[in-house]
Amino acid sequence: MTEARATPAVAATLGDRPAISRRRRFVGAATTVAWRQLHNMLRNPALLLPPLIMPIFFFLAFAGGLSAVDGTPGFDYPDYDSFQFVFVLLQSAAFGGVFTGLAVAGDFEFGFARRLLLATHDRTALIVGYALVALARAALVMSVLVVVALIGGASITGSGLDLFGLFGLALIFNIGFTLFAAGIAFRVRSLQGAPLMQVPVFVLLLTAPVYVPLDLIEGWVHAVAEVNPVTAVLQSGRGLVIGDPVELGLAFAVVLGLAALFSVWAVRGMRRAEAAA
Repeated sequence: MTEARATPAVAATLGDRPAISRRRRFVGAATTVAWRQLHNMLRNPALLLPPLIMPIFFFLAFAGGLSAVDGTPGFDYPDYDSFQFVFVLLQSAAFGGVFTGLAVAGDFEFGFARRLLLATHDRTALIVGYALVALARAALVMSVLVVVALIGGASITGSGLDLFGLFGLALIFNIGFTLFAAGIAFRVRSLQGAPLMQVPVFVLLLTAPVYVPLDLIEGWVHAVAEVNPVTAVLQSGRGLVIGDPVELGLAFAVVLGLAALFSVWAVRGMRRAEAAA
């Protein structure tokens, strides 16, 4: 009786072993890629410092050099430091993804990525590994940026839940642009693809309401900013940082939609890289 009842359970366990093994290999490949990239980044200041210093420089330049905008008629935001803090936070998240794409391109250019392709059964694990590195870098940069913003006098008055939403938006934003840049890197497989990763991100960010609210922008820039998906994310983030959420559902729909779209882009790029290798 006991043996008869145990037999199906044993059979089910044996049947699950291949799936468990595949999951372990997938996780092992992803964490190996992530650990290698993190190790290289922490040991090489040239890889660690630019993504860290650039957002701080932009925040100090924008918030300090343009602080007089605070007195512009119609500018109804509490203070210009927190207004620019959100933009620089999202900018750092987006360009953190671009830096990860450059790392992917570098691995292909110097031959290491081909060894990864040969050693990994499910190559999407490589995308996950690079995405984990991007998240770790983004979390580090955002933490430093928050400290700098508070020292600089930014009014970060949102509740814990509001700030959780803000950082959640930024991290998903980071994943979306990581997948975008990785998709280009898989196709070009060279650091010469850097402009293709950087220029679209610059254009998308700088045609959003960067320096003043949307209502104060005029001309063709206003028309472009109205249809720019980053505008909703930026306005929602600026509401969250002062505890007055706006367009939150639309903002999360935008960042999740970008991540989903670019995940397909990245996986198809990986397939091209596989065929080329």
